[in-house]
Amino acid sequence: MNKRKWTGLVKSLLNLFLKSNCPLCQRPAAGEFCPYCHKQLQRCQLADPARFWDSEQRVFVWGEYGGTLKRAIAALKYEGNPQLAKPLGGWLAESWLSFPELAIDNLTVVPIPMHKEKVKQRGFNQAELLAESFCELTGLPLQRYGLERVKNTQPLFALTPQQRKAEMKDALILGKDFRGRRPRDRVLLVDDIYTSGITVKSAIKILQESGISVYGTVALASPNKSDR
Repeated sequence: MNKRKWTGLVKSLLNLFLKSNCPLCQRPAAGEFCPYCHKQLQRCQLADPARFWDSEQRVFVWGEYGGTLKRAIAALKYEGNPQLAKPLGGWLAESWLSFPELAIDNLTVVPIPMHKEKVKQRGFNQAELLAESFCELTGLPLQRYGLERVKNTQPLFALTPQQRKAEMKDALILGKDFRGRRPRDRVLLVDDIYTSGITVKSAIKILQESGISVYGTVALASPNKSDR
């Protein structure tokens, strides 16, 4: 077990039994966040998380990627705090369930995958942890290996649209959960941040080529831009 994963597991266990410090501000916290940061995070929630649902990709987003939410995602991904995925994924689920016209039952949840080398370095796939928490509250089944990333792609945020497409070419394949049997239900993808949509489009393409229908995508955050 690598050092980062071990540190994250230790923090998770300590948070279960001890009153620890908030990973965002180091104030005392009874839960994952202190009351101040919890309040600041709730202010990041979008008034209409379904406003992108009518787009081509059908995307449901909990909050705006900035401020305290951006800090929380960074603390989750890069600072060994996997326990933060539980409340964040739970808030995403609560918001999703508040739209009963969207939150149908016959769905199978699939997280956007990370390359195995990145998972080894980080100790976890944050999209998978968010999906776990999301499914705990929604009751939807989780297929954590519905997709597999076979190309260790570089971060897309610094690339041009053309470079992003080239980087994601042949990056994803059908995962082991779906190779032997296809899901009867439509797939709901889960990711931490939705930006240009290139990764989601690649995931949808792979699934649809295998005869698997995609219902849409839920994401924790998205930048406040009009070019999604």
